Amino acid sequence: MHATKITSEEELKKAFAIREQVFVKEQGVPLEVEFDQYDTLAGICEHVLVFYNEQAVGTGRVRFMVEVGKFERICILEPYRKFGLGKVIIKTLEEMAEERGASQIKLHGQTQAEGFYTKLGYQTSSKPFMEDGIPHVLMIKEVAKKS
Repeated sequence: MHATKITSEEELKKAFAIREQVFVKEQGVPLEVEFDQYDTLAGICEHVLVFYNEQAVGTGRVRFMVEVGKFERICILEPYRKFGLGKVIIKTLEEMAEERGASQIKLHGQTQAEGFYTKLGYQTSSKPFMEDGIPHVLMIKEVAKKS
């Protein structure tokens, strides 16, 4: 298993297909909500793909704000959720955020994944709130700033 920064439209389409399967088909997020203006290669986001047996099975993105990297759209296809791939996605996104000078990472984690993020050093910073019909919490992690 490995993860890579997305650098081509073909890779970005693979990420979109994974997100559509997980968020739209499994979780019922409206298609028009799932995809937004940050879903390009030329914007303020960087995207990753994670591979298992050379097949793209997970994705995520980091949106860069002033000294903050916001992780978004992190997901893994259902048959591959027990192989530690989520940690690979988070580690890769953290490296990308640190390379861009982020000193803090935040994300809106689904409450069912709160324990996963806590194990990776994220702290819950809000009460549960609804986002796209799914309960979430704000989670934050301070990181070493590289610049």
